[in-house]
Amino acid sequence: MLFTKNKKYNSIIGKGEALSAIGFLSPTLIIFGTFILFPVIFSFYLSFQKWNSFSWSGSFIGLENYIRMFQSEEFWLVLKNTAIYTIGTVPLNMIISLLVAYGLNKKLAGKKFLRTLFFAPVVVSPVAAALIWRWLYDPNFGLVNYTLGIFGVSPINWLNDPNAAMFALIGMGVWKTFGYNMVLFAAGLNAIPDSYYEAATLDGAGAWSKFWHITIPLLSPTTFFILVMSMIGSFQVFDIVYILTSGGPLGSTKVLVFYVYEYAFKFNGEMGYASAISYFLFAILFILTMAQIKFLKTKVLG
Repeated sequence: MLFTKNKKYNSIIGKGEALSAIGFLSPTLIIFGTFILFPVIFSFYLSFQKWNSFSWSGSFIGLENYIRMFQSEEFWLVLKNTAIYTIGTVPLNMIISLLVAYGLNKKLAGKKFLRTLFFAPVVVSPVAAALIWRWLYDPNFGLVNYTLGIFGVSPINWLNDPNAAMFALIGMGVWKTFGYNMVLFAAGLNAIPDSYYEAATLDGAGAWSKFWHITIPLLSPTTFFILVMSMIGSFQVFDIVYILTSGGPLGSTKVLVFYVYEYAFKFNGEMGYASAISYFLFAILFILTMAQIKFLKTKVLG
C-alpha cells in the first residue's frame, strides 16, 4: 500500500515538474513558433502561390514560381554574382585570418591590442562600416585610390564600374568578417599541444614543415567549421550590397538575398516568387553543407 502511494506521489511530482518545465519554456516556444517556425512553413506555402504581399491575397499556381525562376536570365546572373562573391571572400578570408591568428599566437608585444584591433570590424554596425567604405572607395578623394595612385595606378570608380564593383564588395566583406575567423583559428591553435612542436624541433623540422605537417592537420576541424559558416554567410550577404551598390551597376553586384528582397518588398510585393528563390537558396546551402560534412567524415576525422 505504501509503495502504491509513493508511486502515485511520484507520478504527481513528475506531472508537476513537466508542467513547470512547459511554463518556463513557453516564452521561448512562443517566440520560436511565431518568428521562426511559422514563417518557414508559411513561406514554403507561399512558394506555390501567386501572392501579393500588399493586398494579402493569392492563388495556387503550383510550380510556376520555380519554373519562372529557372527560366529567368536575371536569376542566373544573380546566382553567378553570388558564387563570385563566395569564391572571392571565403578563401581569402580564411587565409588572412589563419595567417594573422598564427602570427599573433607567437610571443609578440601588444598582441592583445592587435587582436582587439582586428576583431573590431566584426562588432561595428554594418551600416556604419559600409558608409566608411563608401568614403574609402570614393573615386575623387578616397583613401583606396590615393594609395593606388602612389604606385601609379589610375583612379578607379569602384562602386560605379561594373568590372570593379564586385571587387569592392569582396574587399569590404573580407575586412568585415576576418576578425571573427581569426578568433576561431586562435582558439584552435591554442588547443594544439606544444609537445608536437617540441618533438618536431628535435627531429630538425623547420617552421614551414611544422606549420604544414602539424598545424594545418590539427586545425582541420576548426577549418571545416569556419569554411561551412563562411560559405553560409557569403551566400546570405545583403547589408553591404544594399548600402554600397544596391545591386548595381547594371546588376553586377546583385546577389540572391538582395534579389529576394527586391521581389518581396519592391516589385509589387511578389512574395510567392521571392519565397521560391529563398527555398532554392536553402537547397543550395543544405547541399553544400552536407557535402562538406561528408568530406569532414572521410578526410578530416578519418
